Amino acid sequence: MNLEEAKKLLEEKGQSHLLKYYDELSEDGKEKLLAQIEAIDFSVVNDLSEDAQGGERGIIEPLGALTISEIEKNRDEYESIGIKAVKAGEVGALLLAGGQGTRLGYDKPKGMFNIGESKELYIFECIINNLMQAVNKAGSWIPLAIMTSDINYDDTVSFLDEHKYFGYNRDYVYFFVQDMSVTTDFNGKIHLAQKGRISFSPNGNGGWYTPFVKAGIRDAFVKQGVKWINVFAVDNVLQKIADPCFVGATIKSGCVSGAKVVSKAFPEEKIGLLCTEDGRPSIVEYYEMTDDMMYKKDEDGRPLFNYGVILNYLFRIDELDRIIDNPLPVHIVEKKVPYIDENGNYVKPDKPNGCKYEKLVLDLIHLMKDCLSYEVVRNKEFAPIKNLTGVDSVESARKLLKENGIEY
Repeated sequence: MNLEEAKKLLEEKGQSHLLKYYDELSEDGKEKLLAQIEAIDFSVVNDLSEDAQGGERGIIEPLGALTISEIEKNRDEYESIGIKAVKAGEVGALLLAGGQGTRLGYDKPKGMFNIGESKELYIFECIINNLMQAVNKAGSWIPLAIMTSDINYDDTVSFLDEHKYFGYNRDYVYFFVQDMSVTTDFNGKIHLAQKGRISFSPNGNGGWYTPFVKAGIRDAFVKQGVKWINVFAVDNVLQKIADPCFVGATIKSGCVSGAKVVSKAFPEEKIGLLCTEDGRPSIVEYYEMTDDMMYKKDEDGRPLFNYGVILNYLFRIDELDRIIDNPLPVHIVEKKVPYIDENGNYVKPDKPNGCKYEKLVLDLIHLMKDCLSYEVVRNKEFAPIKNLTGVDSVESARKLLKENGIEY
């Protein structure tokens, strides 16, 4: 893209201010700025309507689950099916690790955070240890893709290299970088991070499949025989990954996807609930729930909407291929975004001043034909780390690790 083309495009989009400092840049700086302008996905910014963000919800109805007791009755059969699939190379794992540990007061990738007290125990180490449970059960390595972001790719790769992947076979580990979206002010004007650099931010965990395909990892997985991908987040240090029982139950059910869920701890718990929307699987966020959805009980006295997702999903690759071009809703998140003001001064705000635009993996569920809701024991598989103390914190995760016999 040359300067005249950039000027024309930005004028059409109402973003001409991005070239305000163009003449002050070096020749290399000018080229880089033009390349950034060419990379902008203006569709995200241009359409901030309700429809672009998912529109009105359809008819929401409760979705039951394959319960813990039902799973236990059939565990041997499910595990046998799952182990067979892992041994055949049909199961891959994908770790969503594009975020930083900002809420932990840590400016490195969240997975590098040390949660140990008497010894070092990193979040990435917990993840690898959990994946090794399935590897050891099946006697076969599982391909692992790790989604990073522009801001944490180098740190993530260097850290895992330095720690020799905590014993995992490096030949089965792949890295790729998630896509980026611009940040804007509340009026949709794109921020400049520097005079010659546009403010970009990772576009959320929902857009993982497109860069996964572009990076050639999807083809590498398929070449090894992978038919299923277990997608999971970095912050749950107790989750079971490529869990043969979960894999086997999903295959046995005939569903094209599966989601691990936990029963709600209490009606107002801030957790997304697996449900159906217009007959298809979907997730309703806690802030979307009506009082009826929160408090209504079924005939057995259990909450009607009872099963919360823990961001551990199983997707069939051919189904992901089918829906790859389907647009996902854009979630607008108000954030504190550092920027260059109209006078060229760098501003680091102390309160939200702009928007980031994110796609979420939970929205993939609604594009699936069906989804097995698979209940797990909360205290054995759900120890998310989002804060230093309190709910879903380093503090609470340590207690659960101890409860499960894991030293830290």
